[in-house]
Amino acid sequence: MDQGTSGAGFGGLRLDGRVAVVLGGTTGIGRALSLGLADAGADVVASARRREPLEQVASAIEQKNRRTLRIASDVADRGSLVHLLNEVVSALGKVDILVNCAGKTKRTPTLDVGEDEWHDILETNLTGTWRACQVFGRHMLERGYGRIINIASLSTFVSLYETAAYNASKAAVGSLTKTLAVEWGSRGVLVNAIAPGVFRTDLNQGLLDGTERGREFLLRTPVKRFGRVEELAGAAVFLASDAASFINGEILVVDGGFLASGVNQ
Repeated sequence: MDQGTSGAGFGGLRLDGRVAVVLGGTTGIGRALSLGLADAGADVVASARRREPLEQVASAIEQKNRRTLRIASDVADRGSLVHLLNEVVSALGKVDILVNCAGKTKRTPTLDVGEDEWHDILETNLTGTWRACQVFGRHMLERGYGRIINIASLSTFVSLYETAAYNASKAAVGSLTKTLAVEWGSRGVLVNAIAPGVFRTDLNQGLLDGTERGREFLLRTPVKRFGRVEELAGAAVFLASDAASFINGEILVVDGGFLASGVNQ
């Protein structure tokens, strides 16, 4: 059983000797969290479906003098997750930290959402998160130690216009996080989530800079700018660290004040 060390002080934020797996960890927010965990001292395996970004982030992790592996996976494929777990345990000895970053969204008026689109988004965002928690959670429970960090959303708390499937999936991720925290906390596995606000990525830059939706997001964010993905790394390091050893079932919002926002002008 690996209980870690007690969590007071700055030293408790280090992750030396820990092994992290970040699913959806090769682009955008996932990449930033993978590199942030490596900066804090963890060995990090960033895994996703596409080979090229997987290679790129693995090289970046190695440049930080941390260990990693290059293994593709798909949260919709349980066998690929089991294979990933087995390979990481074989090469690195264990998995202490799991971060569930794989996700997708699509804007469609709710009356026009087809069942295939609905199921596809929930399959990745919700069922994929549950599936990964099952696969890696079993290993953690057997060891008596683990930190699971799911990625929630603003839409865990409030609605975003014309993204019903995404909103439903992320609200459910919040509920799943709390359910697992209740079931697994007494066995050494803490389950929390991060709810990012609006962060600029390669995929959403056009939306944020060139649409009324982007302007509304900016208006509703009191710090008057969008987040940089690197600004999420501290939340992940904190929740993965011994400094957060009594935090369980929490959804940590990192949003520049968006959810606190009422009238902004």
